[in-house]
Amino acid sequence: MAELHIPRLANLTDAQLETSLAAIDDIRECYRVLEKGGLNVVGEVLKGQGAFYEMDHYPQDDVYDRDTASQYYYHAHRDDHAEHGHFHLFLRNAALPGAAAPALGPAGEDRVAHLVAISMDAWGYPTDLFTVNRWVTDESWLPAQAIVTALDLFAIDHAYPSWPVNRWLTAMVRCFRPQIEALLYHRDQVIEQRGAQNLQQVLEDRSLEITGTVPIDVASWADKLAAERRRRDRVGQLRVPQFEGAARGR
Repeated sequence: MAELHIPRLANLTDAQLETSLAAIDDIRECYRVLEKGGLNVVGEVLKGQGAFYEMDHYPQDDVYDRDTASQYYYHAHRDDHAEHGHFHLFLRNAALPGAAAPALGPAGEDRVAHLVAISMDAWGYPTDLFTVNRWVTDESWLPAQAIVTALDLFAIDHAYPSWPVNRWLTAMVRCFRPQIEALLYHRDQVIEQRGAQNLQQVLEDRSLEITGTVPIDVASWADKLAAERRRRDRVGQLRVPQFEGAARGR
């Protein structure tokens, strides 16, 4: 099985570090307004949807932002995992690289790429990120590189079914982008390692459902990001006097 490598914090660009930290602020703000009303992310998605049935999409007909070609839904079907359910996040054709032709699945204007799934616990908080084989979501199978280049385009910028939930999901992709990238590249490696089958057989193999999982904790990740920023600030402060001293000596 391919080994999943999460990028070291020290290897993140300054821009990605700041993007993740800003997204942490958005996530915390969403939690604040939800918790103030005694609400949570999952409860908001299921509100007014009737009984919760496995495999059904919530809300019905999914959530779609036409301006960003972003889409998501929530459901449950994993008997082997202690979760309440999970979100599946997608980008549709308009947000995907034009030259990226799927190896299998919807093509042309019907292209749709699965980005990541977010497992949720019974209290409405995230526990894991994971990627799946093509048959799970009936997506257009594109190489990880094509999806990664479009990741930053995911955004749900309207209020249905819940403004805090939509803002939270958008921020989760920004915040955990390094982990999502790693999962997508690892997904491709897992598929490639099934060399005894042709690609179409692998993508439709019901014995391969989850291609990779990463546990996540928002508070812990926030602490690590903040510590890395402080480390870089200290390094920068040490370098500036040396530079100035050299300049005065000329």
